[in-house]
Formats: sequence, C-alpha cells, structure tokens
Amino acid sequence: MSKERIKVYTYTRVSTAMQTDGYSLDAQKARMKAYAEFNDYEIAHEYEDVGKSGKSIEGRVQFNQMMEDIQSGKDSISFVLVFKLSRFGRNAADVLSSLQVMQDFGVNLVCVEDGIDSSKEAGKLMISVLSAVAEIERENIRVQTMEGRIQKAREGRWNGGFAPYGYRLVDGKLEINEDEAPAIRVIYDQYVHTDLGANGVSKYLADHGIRKIPRQNGKNPLFDSHLVRMILKNPVYCGKIAYGRRKTEKVHGTRNDYHLVEQDDYLLVDGLHEPIVSEDVWQEAQVKLIAQARKYEHVNKPKNERTHLLSGIVKCPVCGAGMYGNKSIKHKKDGTKYKDFYYYGCKHRKMIYGHKCDYKKQVHEELLDDAVAEVIAKLVSNPKFAAMIQQKIHMQVDTSAIDQEIASFEKQLRQSYSTKAKLMEEIDSLDPDDRHYIRRKADLDDRLYRMYDKIEDLESKLIEARAKKQVIEADKLTGDNIYKVLIYFDRLYAVMNETEKRQLVEALIAEVQIYEERQPNGQWLKSIKFKLPIIEEDFDLCLDSDDHIETVCLMSRKI
Repeated sequence: MSKERIKVYTYTRVSTAMQTDGYSLDAQKARMKAYAEFNDYEIAHEYEDVGKSGKSIEGRVQFNQMMEDIQSGKDSISFVLVFKLSRFGRNAADVLSSLQVMQDFGVNLVCVEDGIDSSKEAGKLMISVLSAVAEIERENIRVQTMEGRIQKAREGRWNGGFAPYGYRLVDGKLEINEDEAPAIRVIYDQYVHTDLGANGVSKYLADHGIRKIPRQNGKNPLFDSHLVRMILKNPVYCGKIAYGRRKTEKVHGTRNDYHLVEQDDYLLVDGLHEPIVSEDVWQEAQVKLIAQARKYEHVNKPKNERTHLLSGIVKCPVCGAGMYGNKSIKHKKDGTKYKDFYYYGCKHRKMIYGHKCDYKKQVHEELLDDAVAEVIAKLVSNPKFAAMIQQKIHMQVDTSAIDQEIASFEKQLRQSYSTKAKLMEEIDSLDPDDRHYIRRKADLDDRLYRMYDKIEDLESKLIEARAKKQVIEADKLTGDNIYKVLIYFDRLYAVMNETEKRQLVEALIAEVQIYEERQPNGQWLKSIKFKLPIIEEDFDLCLDSDDHIETVCLMSRKI
C-alpha cells in the first residue's frame, strides 16, 4: 500500500515593479514545484498575489484566503512553500503573526531559496530572532509616536485624524465650522436645559429637521443617541484638548485581541482652538451624564438575567427588523410595584443608528413564546409529519454526479502525470550532438509546459469538486441533526432551562412573523419559518381558544 504524500500549499507574490522585485511568478513557481517534486510533496493549491507590496498583509487577497484555508483545515496540509521569506512578507510583525497562526494549526513554513524550515530547530531559532527584533522595532515606534502626540497635546494642538463634528482642520489647526456648529450648540442646550436624555435629544433633532452634514468619516444623516453621548462627553467643544481618554488594552486570555477602555485619568489642557460651548455648560452636561448613568444602571438587568427566547428571531411586522426582549415594571395606582412585564419590541421603535420605526406595540413575551412552542409540539406530534422526518433522516444523499466528476478528474490527472513523465524521459534521452537537438528540445519543452498547465487546471478542478462533495455531505449531517431534534422536541423542551431552550430555537427556526394587531383569539403568531425544508405539504395546525380557531402558516427555507 503506497504511503500518502504530504500535502503543501505554495504562495507567490510580485510587486508592481517586477524588474526591481527580481523574481517573476513563473520563476518562483518553477523553483517551488521542483522542490515539491524532489521531496515528493503534493501541491494541494497555489496562491499568488500580483502587484501587491510585502510591507503588509492587508489587501493581499490570496494570502488571506490561504490563511483562512489553513485555519479551516481545508486540505490537511503540512507546509506552505514560498520562494523566499521576503515573498511571504516584509513586515516582521505580520510574518511572525502569520507563522504563529499557521503553527497553531500544525502547518510550517518552508522558504525554498533561503533554506528556512520552521519545523526544524534552526528555523525556530530564526523565528525567535525575528520576533525579538520585531518587538524592539514596534516598541521604539510606539514610544516615539506616543511622545510626539503627548507633546502636541501639551501644547494644546490637535493630535491628528478627522476634525470633530463642528470643526474643520485648517493647516493642522481646529477652526469652528459654522455650518456644523449650530447642531452642537442645540445638543448641549437641549441636554443641559431640559429633562431630555441622549435619546430624547436625538429625537428632538430628527423632529426639527436638524441633520448631520455628510463628510468623509460618516454618511449617516441623523444624530443617533450614541453620537449625541460622544459629543456631550468630548471636552474639545469647551476649548480643551484631551489625550489618553481611551486606552487600547489587550483582551485577557487572547493573543492579539484588543479593545478600547475608558480612562479616568487623562491629560486635559487648554486648546489653541475656540470653544463652541462654555466650560460651565460642558461641566453641567458631565454632571447630568453621570447622574443618568447611575439612574439607569442595571435597571433592566437582574442578577439572573432573563433569556429572551425569540429575541432577534421574531420580526417587526412594519419594518421587518428584529424585535428584542425588554422588561417594563407595572405599577398599581398608588405607585407601588405590581409586576414585571416582559415583551418584544421593535429595535427601531426608538431612533437607533439613524433608523426609526413607528411600530410601538409591546408583544407579550410569554404568550408568543408559548404559541411557538405549541405549534412545534403539534407539528411533531402529527404522525404524517413524524413519518416524513424519519424518511428524511434515512434518505441517502445523492453524490453520484459529483463522484463521477471526481473520478473523471482523477483519471485525467493520472494520464497527465504519465504523459509528463514520458516527456521528461524523452527530454533526458535527447542526443545533444543531434543537429535537430535544439528544435526537438524546444518542442518537447513546450509540450511539457502545456502539460504542467493542464495538470494545474485539473488539480484545481479536482479540489473544487471534492470541496463540493464535502459541502453536500456536511449539509446532510446538519439536516439530520436538526430533524432528530424535531422528533424529540416535546421531551427535550420540557426539561431544558431557558438558555438551552434559546439554543434549540436558534437551531430550528429562521424567523417568526407576527400580526400587527393581536388577533381575536388573543394570539400574535402569524407564521414560523424553519431553517430546513421540513414542510413540503399542508398541515392543519391550529391554536385554539374558547371562541376562535386560528390556523398558523408554517413556512420553510433551504440553508
């Protein structure tokens, strides 16, 4: 039994200046193919980036695709072959980061011309040296950049980037933009001198036709509540320059994930620019922001936070957006608390991120949750449906067509490899003293190169065909699992906690549609769309009440 060959990827890159770059794609490919053949490696796929610089992995489409394929385990490869390390990347941080990701998935890097193999001890040593150098370079750049920015901030100068809304940059200095500044003044005036919060100010601006003037760093014409809060917190509007208000910190337990963290202690100095609002007004806004933050802190977030079964799955009947679970506190006439009322509401019922919806209904959460569970329970208890689902589980997926395609490509590849071997033998057996040697050699070389092209094309088609078969089989497995869950839904649902119920619903249901108005039988549920084509014929599934019977339409879609 023949030993399975080690699979590899090859990666090639040339910049736009090919003459300066020094190595054409064809030259790189030929060298790597020769290396692979010598070591009896199977090239699973070739990736190439033309006209791309090596200073960063950004914008290198094929490189990033290769990294995705490695992480997905697409071809179960062991190495990535590159002509030289500089072809892989010129930015040390990118090279090391990419190498670490590859090695996390059991893949090593071989630089054919440089003689670097990251699976060998010498290769590991070289990576360690590069890592130390890169760390020193990054730290030097970071310190120099920070010192420069801190000095600019101390001098009251703008630190770069887009000018905040209400200002324009003129020769690197902030100047008031009188087209934008009126909106800033209205925001502070309404927030400080009325009972409105950030949401209320956002609605006030929209109702009074005050829109953002489009600029390069934002196309949304509305001032949403988040932007209003950002404007209110920014000391630039009272003539100050702040530095270090937010700090980039590493996410604990990760290697390269970072997030912005608000800082209490930061540099704040008088700026060289004119203020749009007075310092007193800005300070009043800060007091109100803190007070409102305390007022609403965790008001709707109990210790044992409720899991809303259909959040995002149930759709608004007016705008089609997801509806999300909320809580309101009902009070008696004397003002004492009566009970907590949980409901689904359209996420756009208040203006969020420039979107607004007029649907104000609060759909009773427990009522809708129970209706959905009841419909699914009735569905699976239907003998006709149960029989259909069992049939689907035992149905064999038809891969005969794709199997024939794979077999055809494999046969063609074997023939092509055989032809290639014969051509190489003929080239080796040519007599250099033959007066037609040059012409015969050129003819055989041409046929050999064309055979390489054919082999490359067939390998790509074979990989694609095998991938299609994997997708077909994976879809069948996913479908079987969901069908099995459906069969035992009633028993599973009864013993699950809220989090498990939510996970089950997410696996089964694509979306739930409701009526705009509550129906005479007290129900909101209109239709359920499942994640698999499970309903192929009509089923009479009804939600009964004392005086009305409502048929719920069941829909399905393919995944």
